[in-house]
Amino acid sequence: MGMSDIRFDGQVAIVTGAGGGLGKQHALELARRGAKVVVNDLGGAMDGTGGNSAAAQAVVAEIEAFGGEAIANGASVTDDAGVANMVAQVMEKWGRIDVLIANAGILRDKSFSKMEIADFEVVMNVHLMGTVKPVKAIWEIMKAQNYGRIVVTTSSSGMYGNFGQTNYGAAKLALYGFMNTLKLEGAKHNIKVNAISPVAATRMTENLMPPAMLELLKPEYVTPGVMFLVSEDAPTGTVLSAGAGVFAVAKIYETDGICLKTDGITAEEVRDNWDRICDPAGHEAYEQGGGQTGKFMRKLAGG
Repeated sequence: MGMSDIRFDGQVAIVTGAGGGLGKQHALELARRGAKVVVNDLGGAMDGTGGNSAAAQAVVAEIEAFGGEAIANGASVTDDAGVANMVAQVMEKWGRIDVLIANAGILRDKSFSKMEIADFEVVMNVHLMGTVKPVKAIWEIMKAQNYGRIVVTTSSSGMYGNFGQTNYGAAKLALYGFMNTLKLEGAKHNIKVNAISPVAATRMTENLMPPAMLELLKPEYVTPGVMFLVSEDAPTGTVLSAGAGVFAVAKIYETDGICLKTDGITAEEVRDNWDRICDPAGHEAYEQGGGQTGKFMRKLAGG
């Protein structure tokens, strides 16, 4: 007998940056599967300037057309009062918040030499604090419910680097760290926190890839992974890479390493043992209470 369908009946979901691209597909699919959806989108340009509610309203209309229930919200994810008002609006209307997909983002790509500090700060603000603020606003609600599912949006640019994206990469890897601690603090309250690392054809990528590749990288090919990550049976603390129907888990690894004497250790000894320090044999992925943390502590203990 097959497993039951993933459903969100009776649940309320907030999706930020849901006026187009990935966020729109996430919002549509949540609604198709029974969730009441808050379509949050500032409606600004790709660099974060401007704003209007037309995009969010269009997604709500699409959801209502197939019988779903949704409301539009135009708050900036970086605006404390706007985020607080959004959450208050949702609680007044529906009385709970079960799912948050933090998807909103902007790009200001330039080589580091040419990048202004303002370009760095605004991208960090939207991606990092624009995730932290909505999560903070719904955290106590999820704790009180003893239920919550949160997905943050990371990127290969953060995990592996990408030319011209020091600002974006820094923000995206910061979200990885945010998730890693949040999953621990949410565990006893049945709050699961995961990250999606998408490769998709959106307005952020449309000028970077040829049309044939963009066709393979439709945002809707990422959304099924996100639906699982916000479902009742979701894992927690997982980075799911997704694109073109391919799904993989990304992890941070640490080599087995070596234990050099601690008395009088020199930089030359580190240099001379570098190949052994870098040797991938026996490396382990990070797992809380084990993996590289446990391995490193064992080395410190001389084990």
